[in-house]
Amino acid sequence: MASTVALSLGLAACTVQALPAQSKQAAAKEVVAAPKADPVLLDTMDAELHRALRDLGTAPETGPKAVPASQTQPQPKPYFLSYAVADSENLSMNAEYGAVTSDNSTRSRVADVQVRLGSPAQDNTHGDHRTSALTTMALPLTDDRDAIARTLWFATNRGYGKALDSLLKVKTEQQVRAKEEDASADFSTENAATATLPSAPRLDVAKAEWEGRIREISAVFKGYPDIYYDTVGMQASNETDYFVSSEGARVEAPNHVARLVIVARTRAADGMDLFRIETFEADEVGHLPAQAEVLAKTKAMADNLVALRSAPITEPYSGPAILSGRAAAVFFHEVLGHRLEGQRQRGDQEGQTFTKLLNKPILPTFLSVADDPTLTEFHGQPLSGHYSYDDEGQPARRVELVDDGVLKTFLMSRLPVASFAQSNGHGRAETGKMPTGRQGNLIVTSTRQVSDVDLREQLKAEARKQGKAYGLYFEDISSGFAVTTRSSPQAFSVIPLVVYRVYVDGRPDELVRGVSIVGTPQFALNSIVATGNHQEIFNGICGAESGSIPVSAVAPAMLVSTIETQRQAQGTARPPIVPPPPVSAQKVGQ
Repeated sequence: MASTVALSLGLAACTVQALPAQSKQAAAKEVVAAPKADPVLLDTMDAELHRALRDLGTAPETGPKAVPASQTQPQPKPYFLSYAVADSENLSMNAEYGAVTSDNSTRSRVADVQVRLGSPAQDNTHGDHRTSALTTMALPLTDDRDAIARTLWFATNRGYGKALDSLLKVKTEQQVRAKEEDASADFSTENAATATLPSAPRLDVAKAEWEGRIREISAVFKGYPDIYYDTVGMQASNETDYFVSSEGARVEAPNHVARLVIVARTRAADGMDLFRIETFEADEVGHLPAQAEVLAKTKAMADNLVALRSAPITEPYSGPAILSGRAAAVFFHEVLGHRLEGQRQRGDQEGQTFTKLLNKPILPTFLSVADDPTLTEFHGQPLSGHYSYDDEGQPARRVELVDDGVLKTFLMSRLPVASFAQSNGHGRAETGKMPTGRQGNLIVTSTRQVSDVDLREQLKAEARKQGKAYGLYFEDISSGFAVTTRSSPQAFSVIPLVVYRVYVDGRPDELVRGVSIVGTPQFALNSIVATGNHQEIFNGICGAESGSIPVSAVAPAMLVSTIETQRQAQGTARPPIVPPPPVSAQKVGQ
C-alpha cells in the first residue's frame, strides 16, 4: 500500500500546508439552520433497510414459473446491512492572473450500501474481497420517499448479488490456502450509536465578494514575470452524513469546511520545475482569514518562488537537520501514522512494521502520540481531521497511540486484528470506498522542549560533531509518500518545498532546491534528539485505499541527528522562450 497526503486541488503533486489562525471577519452571509424538517431521508433509509433485511435470503420464489424448491439452494440472509448517505452542497471558484477561470456549484446525494453475508468470524469481505460488501449509487436529491426507497432497493439487490458471489469465492479459497498468520474475525461487534445532530445549513456564499477576493489575490502574480502559472481556488462544502444499520444505528451528523488554496509554479534555467502553495482553512467561508493577511502571504510565497529559481541544487546528504513544526507534522503522518492503522497489522501483503512491537519502545521516551478526531481546533486554529462519528457509525474517540515512546494501540475500524477486536472510532472512507482504520487529528507532544534559538544551536553542534559544514533546515513541505506493503521496501519519501543550509561557521543560511527526504521508519523515528517548544499544524487531504479524506497533524519542530536526502527528479524543458505579455495599467475588475 502506498499513501499520500495532499490538498484537494486537482494537482499531480501531493501538497500539505499548515493553516494560519482563524479570522472572524465575515466574507459570506451567515446562515442560521432552518427548523429541522421531517427526517424523510433517514426514515426512508431505515424502513428500506429493515424491509431488505427481512426479505433477502428467504424461501425460493413461488408462482407458475418458480423453480421447484428441491432444485434450489437456500440463500443466506445478511447478518449485517448498512446504508450511509452523504448529502452535500459544494461550491468552487478559481482565478488566474486576476481573472476568474471557473465557478461551479454542485449538489449531490450518494448512498453506500454495505451487505455482509456469512458471520462476523468470516464473511464475504475476507482477505482480498473486502470491497465486495460495498455498492455505491446516487440518490434522488429531493425528499421523495418512493424514489429514494426504489433506488436503495436496487442498490441493495445489486450488493447482495456481489456479496453472494464473493462469499462463495472466500469459502473456496479457504480450502486451498495455508493457515493465515492472523485469524481474527472479519467484523467486530459494536454497540449501535443513535444520534441526530443538527443538519448542515444550506450553503450560502457571497459569490460576488469572493470573486473579487480571488481575482485580487491572483493578480499579485502579474508582477512576477518568472512565475508562469498560478491559480487561486476557494472551495466550500456543507454536508450532512446519514448512517443506519441492521444493528440499530441511526446517526445524522453535519460536516462543513471552507478552503482557500493558492498555487504558483515556475521553472529554473536548468529545467527543474518548482512550486509553492499556501492554504487557509476554516469551518465556514466567513471564518477564512482577512484579505490583507492572505495578500501578504501570497506576495511572500511569490518572492520565495523567484528566489528558488536561482538557488543551488543540493547534493545527496546524510546528517543532522531540523524539521519545522509543519514539516515534522507531515513526517509523523507518513512515517508513523500510516503504519499504526489497524488493517496494516494483518494480511499477507502488509509489511507490519510495528505489529509485534506492542508495549515496546518505538520512539524516544520524551515523545507521545495521540489521534483525537473529537477536537475541532487546536489553539484557535481549525483541524481538518475532526468528525463526530466515523464512517461505520461509531463515535469518534481519542486514542493514545504512543505513551512516552511506548506503542500502546492502533487506529481501529471494525476490522479486528490480533489483540484488538473492537473499533476505536477510526473507520474512515471517502464516499464509494470501504472504511478502514485511518488517521484523524494526529497530535505529537514532547517533554524535551527547547526554544527555537537553542534548537538551532544544537543543530550546529551536531553538525560540527559529525564533521559537517552545515545542517539542513526544512521549513515547508509539499507532500509525503509511504509504502507499507511487503513487496516493497518499508520506506518513505517526503518532498520539501523550502530548505536552507545552516552553516556552522556563522555564514547566513542558504536557500537550496531539489531536495527529497528518504528513509526507513524505525531508524528515522529514533534519530529524533530534541523538539521545539511550540506545535504547528498542517491540514490536508490524505489518499489511501479507502479514498481521500481530510486529516490534520500537530507537531513541534524536531531536531534529528541523521536524515537522508536525495536529489529530486529534474526536468529537461527550458523556461518559456518568449517573456509574458506586459501587464496593462487596467485595474483588476475593470
